[in-house]
Amino acid sequence: MKKFIPFILALFLCLSCKNENNSEEVAKADDNSEMTTEKPEFAIIIHGGAGTILKKNMTSEKEAAYKAKLEEAIRVGYNVLKNGGSSLDAVTKTINIMEDSPLFNAGKGAVFTNAETNELDASIMDGKTLNAGASAGTTNVKYPIDLARAIMDKSQHVMMAGSGAEKFAQEQGLEIVDPTYFYTERRFNSLQNAKKREQVELDHDDKVSFYDEDIKDYKFGTVGCAALDKNGNLAAGTSTGGMTNKRWGRVGDAPIIGSGTYANNATCAVSSTGWGEFFIRAQVAHDISALMDYKGLSLKDAAKKVINKVGDLGGDGGIVAVDKDGNMVAEFNTAGMYRATMNDKGELVIGIYEQ
Repeated sequence: MKKFIPFILALFLCLSCKNENNSEEVAKADDNSEMTTEKPEFAIIIHGGAGTILKKNMTSEKEAAYKAKLEEAIRVGYNVLKNGGSSLDAVTKTINIMEDSPLFNAGKGAVFTNAETNELDASIMDGKTLNAGASAGTTNVKYPIDLARAIMDKSQHVMMAGSGAEKFAQEQGLEIVDPTYFYTERRFNSLQNAKKREQVELDHDDKVSFYDEDIKDYKFGTVGCAALDKNGNLAAGTSTGGMTNKRWGRVGDAPIIGSGTYANNATCAVSSTGWGEFFIRAQVAHDISALMDYKGLSLKDAAKKVINKVGDLGGDGGIVAVDKDGNMVAEFNTAGMYRATMNDKGELVIGIYEQ
């Protein structure tokens, strides 16, 4: 037996060396893997509303206008992030651009209520502190997202509504405009068409029909943004004019934290757009974060699961989101959603239709 001991020791040493070499190779492979999946320094994603957005109904001029405005908006936020600014500032300033545009149902392009007024909603959330601000039903605040930000930063409240929110906005020195500022002929005509359709439905006359892209998607519209900054902080914001022909002070999901907007540094930042009643019932924005946190789902899988749930309930719309690692997702169950993304390399992607 003794004569075999040197041989056994030699074999053991040889195997040990081989295992050490293999371990080194695995470690090197892991290092290379980490290098290829390096977390981006920052990222930003936006939406300009979801709905029945079909290429056959879109002129080349209108498509170009939407793409130009989406690019203008996201580049503003991208530059904030590139220069070391906060995700909150990037979200606010990006949404400001879309609130200024009559192309989107927010700010200047807000839809009309049944009473022929414009009532605007907005919200914003800080993923670092879980602080949030929201406003609902304002009629004279030029930039509703700025009001939501002021409520978050300069009050002890999360949501303010109506004349009280407007008074607070004035006290904070935000830009106040005459309500007629929000008038656009396109949106006003859409309201008149909505009223005609409503009368048609009441009279049960299915022989009368007309096509109006805005009215076909009367329950859609909204702009939103989600961003990750260089400090690893997430933020999300949403702004909307609500639903065409809405009554009785109706409020949708956009100003409701957890439905229209949510951000948490531990998971993701989300902004929603779609049929608000269903997004409220499903708590869409928070549910995506919760699935990531409690079940370990990826952002993509969580977003798909939640939007599918909205569809099962009978609602439609979509979300844009970015997670703590800079992964971005635009998920929707409609024919299209105005959207754009930019990463830390400056790569811009703009989408409108389903494909």
